[in-house]
Amino acid sequence: MKNIDTLMEKAAKLKSEGLVEGQISEELNISRETVTWLLTHAEEKGDIPGPKDISVDWSTIGRNAYRLRYISQALTDMIYECLEESGESVDLVVGIALSGVPLANMVAETMEVDMAIYTPSKQRWSQENDVVTKGSFSANFADVKGKECVVVDDIITSGRTLEEAVNMLSMRDARTNAIGVILDKKGIVDIAGVPVRSLLKVIRVN
Repeated sequence: MKNIDTLMEKAAKLKSEGLVEGQISEELNISRETVTWLLTHAEEKGDIPGPKDISVDWSTIGRNAYRLRYISQALTDMIYECLEESGESVDLVVGIALSGVPLANMVAETMEVDMAIYTPSKQRWSQENDVVTKGSFSANFADVKGKECVVVDDIITSGRTLEEAVNMLSMRDARTNAIGVILDKKGIVDIAGVPVRSLLKVIRVN
């Protein structure tokens, strides 16, 4: 219960600082549904069971550039392996904002290719304003049109964000040839037909 209470406090604090639920989801590495539950039931202290989810804190890696570089190198190695298996190529790494960006930067540097940044629609999502929004590619980074891409993010929670990114790339005549993440909560083999490689997988036994 202490861990749940801590998550409730963190979610409430982030909400009070002006973040919407989608952004809180990104910060705590949990689903939007879990964020909504944490905010709704903060006063009830867990009397109502929450959704099945896992909060992942990888800040001990993220706060240290040395550790982050080695994790990114391992991620790059996995992506290369995936591309070799499929016979595909890469000329652009797409980082998913927010937490996938530093990883994508280092992966792109190692692969010696350009980098693009995709901000998913969930970054704008809130329970109070539950409207359909679109994600966007940053104009300050590489153009994705017609490129052979790999997508990099930190964690797969539901897979919706990465599916959205793959679809948005397809709409710009870009092909996604691999997806690389640190941790996969769902044990996903592929997303929208794109192979997924993760350094760690969470496997539920019940």
